[in-house]
Amino acid sequence: MAYEHGNFDATLAAAAGEDAALLAELRKAFGESLSGHLDLLRRARCDGNWQVAAMRLKGLAASFHATDLQALAEEALASAPGEPTVIRRIEQYCVDFSN
Repeated sequence: MAYEHGNFDATLAAAAGEDAALLAELRKAFGESLSGHLDLLRRARCDGNWQVAAMRLKGLAASFHATDLQALAEEALASAPGEPTVIRRIEQYCVDFSN
């Protein structure tokens, strides 16, 4: 699942209005939070830590209306801790977002 522009960009635009600096700041904050949550997910080895990390990722996605990321977080919630395919797909989402 690739980074989607529509809902996410519309949410940021609504929050930032015409303020380009605020828009850049919001994108940066999202990216940093995304990276942090992905790191927690990578390091989670037990069910509890995996579920917490996936729920945090889902919360971030919901806050920014990043529907594709939200679906990936749901997939993580339904997976076993450390599921490599889920982690790779979220990593790819991060790469796509950064570009």
